Amino acid sequence: MKETPKFAVLGGGSWATAIVKMLCENLDTVGWYMRSVYAIEHLKKEEHNPNYLSSVEFKPSQLMLSNDINEIVRYADVLIFVIPSAFLYTELKNLTEPLKGKTVFSAIKGIVPETSLIVGDHFFTHYDVPFNDIGVISGPCHAEEVALERLSYLTIACADNEKAMLVGNNLSCDYIKCTTSDDVMGTEYAAMLKNIYAIAAGIAHGLGYGDNFQSVLMSNAIREMKRYVKKVHKMKRDINDSAYLGDLLVTGYSVFSRNRMFGNMIGKGYTVKSAQMEMSMVAEGYYATKSAYKLNQDKGKKKAKTPIINAIYEILYEDKNPKKVMAKLTEKLN
Repeated sequence: MKETPKFAVLGGGSWATAIVKMLCENLDTVGWYMRSVYAIEHLKKEEHNPNYLSSVEFKPSQLMLSNDINEIVRYADVLIFVIPSAFLYTELKNLTEPLKGKTVFSAIKGIVPETSLIVGDHFFTHYDVPFNDIGVISGPCHAEEVALERLSYLTIACADNEKAMLVGNNLSCDYIKCTTSDDVMGTEYAAMLKNIYAIAAGIAHGLGYGDNFQSVLMSNAIREMKRYVKKVHKMKRDINDSAYLGDLLVTGYSVFSRNRMFGNMIGKGYTVKSAQMEMSMVAEGYYATKSAYKLNQDKGKKKAKTPIINAIYEILYEDKNPKKVMAKLTEKLN
């Protein structure tokens, strides 16, 4: 890799905007792919993203903006993908530039629905990116708190520790602390699963369950996460580390959590479609629920015990009554 590699972010949402903000603290120029021409023109004139984290101000001279994904991929050596998993497959159809030879990091919390693969596996399988060139950026960290420059922590996972350090050093600043990990798959699966558990927490809140139940739910969720991740990728890991437990807690409890918000609406009686229409941001946990459930069921007798995922799947995809499903779930928790 070059001595001073060029970085680019692909995605126009709140988390993408937050990551660009972090990179701008350290780099002279940051590439930024946004599909919306309007958002790009607005950024150039008004110096902020019109749709997400509009309080964050940028210097347009510091940004290499484009709505051409191939132009941004050609420009950068390190690519950070922050396109929601539900839209990644379609977005990448426009890609003609090779990803092989690039360092590709995912800050996406989900499974690609069309291939049922976590994002790292998707890039390896369909774009020939070697595993040593693939990494994951996970929390616990909310974009809204990055915008407010509140102290936040990131976990940067990559099989190649030098690449993890490179990305971590360029995201670190006074209000961002980064640690590295070699558990790429575990970190990525955990980032996907915690969104499902946040939906469960939201549904429980919407139904009127209190803090006492929420604590039991989160306690069971981290144990369920441990069982699930161990089944898909067995290695030595401490599930109580920030990348797993910390990310779960902030997503399950925070008022900034879109997945918790989505679940809360379901608990209050919204249909899935009406809740999605009401929200301006994508709740990745909705898509993750189906993928995680199907992936586990495909393991047959070797599947992990996942009562929480199963319950959320029944509510979101089998249109079962949230009140009745959650009441049954309470009998399975301890």
